[in-house]
Amino acid sequence: MVGKTKKLNANTKEKYLFTSESVTMGHPDKMADQISDAILDAMLEQDPASRVACETMVKTGAVIVAGEITSKAVVDVPDVVRNTIRKIGYTDPAIGFDADNCAVIVSLGKQSPDISQGVTKGKGLHKAQGAGDQGLMFGFACRETRQLMPMPIQLAHAITTKLEKARRSNKMKWLRPDGKSQVTVEYEDNKPKRIHTVVVSTQHTPDISYSQLKKQIIEKVVLPVLPKRLVDKKTIFHINPTGKFVIGGPKGDCGLTGRKIIVDTYGGRGSHGGGSFSGKDPSKVDRTASYMARYIAKNIVAAGLADTCEVQLSYAIGVAEPISVLIDTEHTAKISEAKISKIVRKLFPLTPAEMIKHLKLARPIYALTAHGGHFGRNLKEFTWEKTDMVGKIRKAAGQ
Repeated sequence: MVGKTKKLNANTKEKYLFTSESVTMGHPDKMADQISDAILDAMLEQDPASRVACETMVKTGAVIVAGEITSKAVVDVPDVVRNTIRKIGYTDPAIGFDADNCAVIVSLGKQSPDISQGVTKGKGLHKAQGAGDQGLMFGFACRETRQLMPMPIQLAHAITTKLEKARRSNKMKWLRPDGKSQVTVEYEDNKPKRIHTVVVSTQHTPDISYSQLKKQIIEKVVLPVLPKRLVDKKTIFHINPTGKFVIGGPKGDCGLTGRKIIVDTYGGRGSHGGGSFSGKDPSKVDRTASYMARYIAKNIVAAGLADTCEVQLSYAIGVAEPISVLIDTEHTAKISEAKISKIVRKLFPLTPAEMIKHLKLARPIYALTAHGGHFGRNLKEFTWEKTDMVGKIRKAAGQ
């Protein structure tokens, strides 16, 4: 399990800094995530019952796709891979990696029958559809932003999203697909006080001067997405701090599915169970229970039962009901955490089959999740971001 960040008493006046990062869709690890999820989507589009565990590696001149897939779907995997790379923006051989000239190596087998019987209704030791693996999953929400997300990760995503839009719209022709952002927020009394530091590293063509690059990134990408009230004269900007970032993408670094799990979630705020999401069908609780945990946490905060909420769910392979449900509000609960936990158990579906049905997860929606974060985005496909349980929660809490 990725460790928890330090937790402060809600009444503390202590100042501290917290940092989160995001990466662009052209980052090698995020490319791998998008390829894995594009393959998953292609399978689900034809067969919603597809069992998919798809891993991808990208490096100069090659993409390797491996894993286990059991599906009625007939999918041209190399074609999906190349189309995904093309959409990301790697179309020019001069960059060192492109969709039309890279090799695509596929090594896919079928899901183990020992696992399959545990996640198929009526086949295993238990009648109900069980979890696809053991593990623990976390969901988080807080009042720092209107999306009920921690501010550092929300702003880091906003910067990389702006960077991608600038590149894809051709407004800054010198931009290339690979890039990262990092935002450090200064807190006082557990509330964001100011933006302390912003770091942006973006791949670029060799013809742009450093001074022009830095000026345009700050003025056209960073400042437009930062809350003006939190930026001051002391805010530090590190833009391409090595001075040069021409070689990037898979040529500059190997990319692997599931290597940006903190970027995918809450930027290090709270906890992470360690399981990645991309390339996994909804029978895998690593993904489905993490979405449900976010859904629960967000609705609890939106209902006013707490200002901060972390939900932990844990499962055993082949067993439908969760082993444990834990609610942690960091001392901000308006009623007891034990009562909130009882409300969660009563109102929210927590078995794999129930979660899939309630959140409508057996759909080809996952390529959208594979860049820009799985949480804090107001998209119709992201059913786990809805706050449609607020009324029921308030009624159960007697409010």
